[in-house]
Amino acid sequence: MSTIKIVAIVLIVAGLLGVVYGKFSYTKETHEAKLGPLELSVKEKQTVNVPAWAGVGAIAAGAILLLVRPKS
Repeated sequence: MSTIKIVAIVLIVAGLLGVVYGKFSYTKETHEAKLGPLELSVKEKQTVNVPAWAGVGAIAAGAILLLVRPKS
């Protein structure tokens, strides 16, 4: 498989996930303190919204990459 086909498939899959789920979250450690035997840490949950147009655009870009034949 060529690199362009792999990138196209990744774009299509990422676009589909963006359209279906619409957002994803992750946990980020922001503060950490060590006071002798005590250890304190703060974890924040971050949410990222994926716009529907970005998912559709990724699907379209992946489809174009798959359908267009490179000139030899």
